[in-house]
Amino acid sequence: MSRRKEYKYDLAIRSPWVIQSGKDFFESSRGRWRESYFQNKHPIVLELGCGRGEYSLGLAKLFPDKNFIGIDIKGDRLAAGARQAEAEGLKNVVFLRIHIQHLPDFFAENEVDEIWITFPDPRPKDRDEKKRLTFPYFLSKYQTVLKSQGIVHLKTDSDSLFEYSLEQLVKEPWQLLIQTWDLYQSEWNHEHYGIKTRFEEMFFQKGFSIKYLRAINNK
Repeated sequence: MSRRKEYKYDLAIRSPWVIQSGKDFFESSRGRWRESYFQNKHPIVLELGCGRGEYSLGLAKLFPDKNFIGIDIKGDRLAAGARQAEAEGLKNVVFLRIHIQHLPDFFAENEVDEIWITFPDPRPKDRDEKKRLTFPYFLSKYQTVLKSQGIVHLKTDSDSLFEYSLEQLVKEPWQLLIQTWDLYQSEWNHEHYGIKTRFEEMFFQKGFSIKYLRAINNK
């Protein structure tokens, strides 16, 4: 491990903006995010595979009446997001270091209001289908923690992942509300609030269109 990455891992351990194994709230977070961590009754919004948390941080600044939790397994990336949250004094955002399949272990049924999936690995090979974040196994996890009528957003530059996700999110209990193959040229352009992740900016500059969908959980 490089010295720089080791420094970031240490930063994640020390930062109150990162919840991970070994910290008190990590083992007792399920069902207690509003009451015990944020100490308010605001909606809870997750960003899955958040990386450095660009979306969580951007949304937290725009919506102080919502609680944002960026989720990733890479401690060095979360440390970067945590450092920015601390520098800007953001109290309505935090980062949770877990594998996404463990969501129901950290969030109670119906505890979450929205989920953002921002530029996940498209996993283009057939053998990797089960690792796509819109594979039915993962969607069942989201269904559990999302409240009824809770929202899932997906942004991606990948045609194959987007097409696959559309196929999955028209199945029960999901209802597809919005889909566009070119967000920036669509009537829903304002829906991304001008926030761009590092990968979004990179692929957009290479000429890829940005796809977006929104679905609700009709459980």
